[in-house]
Amino acid sequence: MLFVTDDESPIAGCYGSPVIQTPHLDALAKDGTMFTNAYATTASCSASRSVILTGTHNHANGQYGHVHDYHHFETYANCAAISLPQQLKLLGYRTAHMGKNHVAPDSVYHYDQELKVTGPHDSPNWVKNCEPLFNEKSDQPFYLAFWTHDPHRSGEEQQSVPGDLKPNAFGNPQVGKEYPGIKEVIYDPSKVVVPSYLPDTPECRAEIAQYYQSATRTDKALGALVEALKKAGQYDNTIIIFTADHGMAFPGAKTTVYEAGLRVPFVVHMPGAKPGVVNDAMISHLDLTPTLVDAAGGLDKAANAPKQLAPVEKAGLGENAGKKFTRYQGRSWVGLVGREHGEGWDEISASHTFHEIQMYYPMRAIRDRRYKLIWNIASPLPFPFASDLWAASTWQGVWRKGPQALYGNRTVDSYIHRPPFELYDMEKDAAETKNLAEDPTHKELLESMKKRLKEMQKRTDDPWRLKWEYE
Repeated sequence: MLFVTDDESPIAGCYGSPVIQTPHLDALAKDGTMFTNAYATTASCSASRSVILTGTHNHANGQYGHVHDYHHFETYANCAAISLPQQLKLLGYRTAHMGKNHVAPDSVYHYDQELKVTGPHDSPNWVKNCEPLFNEKSDQPFYLAFWTHDPHRSGEEQQSVPGDLKPNAFGNPQVGKEYPGIKEVIYDPSKVVVPSYLPDTPECRAEIAQYYQSATRTDKALGALVEALKKAGQYDNTIIIFTADHGMAFPGAKTTVYEAGLRVPFVVHMPGAKPGVVNDAMISHLDLTPTLVDAAGGLDKAANAPKQLAPVEKAGLGENAGKKFTRYQGRSWVGLVGREHGEGWDEISASHTFHEIQMYYPMRAIRDRRYKLIWNIASPLPFPFASDLWAASTWQGVWRKGPQALYGNRTVDSYIHRPPFELYDMEKDAAETKNLAEDPTHKELLESMKKRLKEMQKRTDDPWRLKWEYE
């Protein structure tokens, strides 16, 4: 079971949060392995989900940005050969999806069943529709993708808050109301934890309180699923992975390749593995599909490729089907579950190009245990905002104060106008505030990191590697 939330940072109790209530994820961590250095490769919904489900960077699989409406990005048809749902179907699994999908085309991401939801924001109530899958008498194992809409920003604001800058509701019901059968947990804005990259303002605190409420409701869905699995006698033979597509939906996190955008919660319950383990290996969403294919017995580890490629439907697409995909760009971490360390798991890479179609701002990054390099390929351009992040009261409350106003640990102007390269010492500067790229004493390090970034781009078929030569 792959449980993916929408826009959730590692802010759970098991990750050290003193305020938010996530008892079910905390319990899963005690019964499994919690990864503390897990990363998305891009902080954008559709693009990230394509990485989760193909084991390839979005710059390789073609899902550069959002799939819906006029954004119109979609994954190459040839990715079906290695995609997770198609591989598991080939390996004899019954496949089902529930909730948010946000990738295309169906030929790449097709499931046997699309389970019905009761509403977009009451995910604990969805679980009753999963129970037939768990209880079906079948010789075939099941794979369930349970993907929530929360704690993504929603189209409503909390109207009970005074003033013109009202917090987004993050899918929560209006104050005083609840979804059927779900007891909401309400948070006091004065008690939430404001990360250093966000401004400690009333507007921001009000939005974080709403965000916590949404994340806690999602945690209730995880609890209900675990209980349903136990009731069906399936918990002890089911791999459960809990993660998020990327970090929280606030400027400074989502749509960036800063830590707040890329770091995600990642907890794994694997039957037979030592419980209560905290693992510090640096893993990313690139590794998810090869891992689950490996766990299902379908990975050729020497080739880092499926033992058998799934069939591809590409009639009439011609060149638009994409290159032939035969291997993964991530790797299996099955052997890390139940262990505290992973030898050789010391580097991750990130690649972002679009969010919405209007938001062209390609960024590439490479990060190891000590240093991180970001290449802002379109740095002469102002950093573009997702429409909901621009409208966020957290941002607007600071934006109105002018370009030199502090938005967390950056000024408004420095957040919008970025240099070509950002180099950070992550041991000394975890907040990514002191750019070493223009420091002459770090010239050799900068060139070394650039070389590694170029190698990553070449290895993963990144079209934007041409920018090194032409711009």
